[in-house]
Amino acid sequence: MKNFHCDECGNLVFFENVLCVRCNHTLGFIPDALDLTTVDPEGSLWRPLAEHSRERLYRLCANSVQHHICNWLVPQHDPDPLCKACRLNEVVPDLSVPGNQERWLKLEIAKRRTIYTILRLKLPTEADEKNKKPPLRFHFKADAPGAPVMTGHANGIITINTAEADDDERERRRVALNEPFRTLLGHLRHEIAHYYWERLISNTPHLVQYRELFGDETTDYSDALKLYYTQGAAADWQNRCVTPYASSHPWEDWAEAFAHYLHILDTTETAASFGISLRPRHPNAPVMTADLKKINPLQSDFDSLYENWLPLTYALNELNRGMGLPDLYPFVISTPVIAKLRFIHDVLHEFDSASHRTQ
Repeated sequence: MKNFHCDECGNLVFFENVLCVRCNHTLGFIPDALDLTTVDPEGSLWRPLAEHSRERLYRLCANSVQHHICNWLVPQHDPDPLCKACRLNEVVPDLSVPGNQERWLKLEIAKRRTIYTILRLKLPTEADEKNKKPPLRFHFKADAPGAPVMTGHANGIITINTAEADDDERERRRVALNEPFRTLLGHLRHEIAHYYWERLISNTPHLVQYRELFGDETTDYSDALKLYYTQGAAADWQNRCVTPYASSHPWEDWAEAFAHYLHILDTTETAASFGISLRPRHPNAPVMTADLKKINPLQSDFDSLYENWLPLTYALNELNRGMGLPDLYPFVISTPVIAKLRFIHDVLHEFDSASHRTQ
């Protein structure tokens, strides 16, 4: 995530902000520009102050007007009242239930950060009728008596149990399931990875190399998960997977690796956008650059991205330890995992190149 500044006063503002705290100007995120911009009212519409969009008019997303749950903008002539992120929702929490407004806000913050990265990677979210691929959609649902909600992905629909937005419940599950990195953002990135396996890997030439790296996904998924939850992770998981859960099945290995690629991309972009330059003495930690072009996966090779990631994790983990907190990134990346991350990077790069050729 890059940093943003108020177009009126230059104050630093953040992705989730709706107002500049210095000049009190309204802020709105323009998905097509991937920019949080200052806006001025113009009748019932809003005009951006950012140079790239000041000739256009926008509306506030309906979820901003009605529920104060979104800060994304909708182009004036777009017939959909919802922004590019909110229109992906099919089921949202029942707001008559106490606490659901806050839960939905937390879910939307994580979802919009995920969609920001998806837009940056220029990945599709709508259906591909020709190849019979469903659109990406979200269901945010709560447990009901006798009907527990399972977080997961099926046929383009990502379902998230709203209980995951409660810190105490998420922590309980994190400990019970031995998942050191259980977050809402992590959930969204993991589940969206299953969707993009269907869009980028299934029935494509990439499937051969995928199976060489991750394994044969045709092995029975239900049996594999039962085995994982009864006997635990494979004994050699650290030698070939990024997490224990990744060893349960090749689909989950892909999802965990894809989520970690998004972790790397977003966190490194954030650090570089703030001008962080690291000069650790460790010989295996090269100096991090603040050159955004060198960490853009669609403009650079994988090595440039990954070489920035290693020193950043060392520094972030030490900063957390200095505050008495757990490591921010409690993972050890083995050589096979690096190969999987490189594969994901290359698949995304090839998809973007192919998209440009067909435009």
